[in-house]
Amino acid sequence: MPTGTTRIRLRPANSSRLSFGVQVSLALFAILYAVLMLRNSPSSQDFYWLNYVFLAGCVLYLGFILVHNAPVFGTQSYFEFAPGYLVHKAGLFRPKQVFAAENMSLLELMPRQLRVRLKDGDIHVLNMREVKGTRRRAVLRGQLESFAKRYGVALREENPAAA
Repeated sequence: MPTGTTRIRLRPANSSRLSFGVQVSLALFAILYAVLMLRNSPSSQDFYWLNYVFLAGCVLYLGFILVHNAPVFGTQSYFEFAPGYLVHKAGLFRPKQVFAAENMSLLELMPRQLRVRLKDGDIHVLNMREVKGTRRRAVLRGQLESFAKRYGVALREENPAAA
């Protein structure tokens, strides 16, 4: 399969208490405040260097927000169908979950989750709410079907109408 069709981009679950726009606004306000403090305070004042530390911290925080929420370094949350493996990456600062096809006994596709049952009895639940759009869901379903057929893994699909 071509590399472009083996990855399905995910939109991470919005678990932060403040939205992306509010976080960026607060960071920009803090940067503006730090610049105004640097501009208006005399350099002979004690602890003048703390203003630079505060400004650097604000810029780093803004960078963290942008890297975490926007695809600055490419797609950071995805399902990937590699030869013999199913890979789930939940975000930039999260580790990859790699599932070998030879260790899988069953894939259960449900409307809101994908359960990966391993031969040793472990069950891993992957959130399907992160797959946005009907086209991406259809691509994911097709990729799962071809992956299961190619590697001999049972695929069970639950439809919401049947439940």
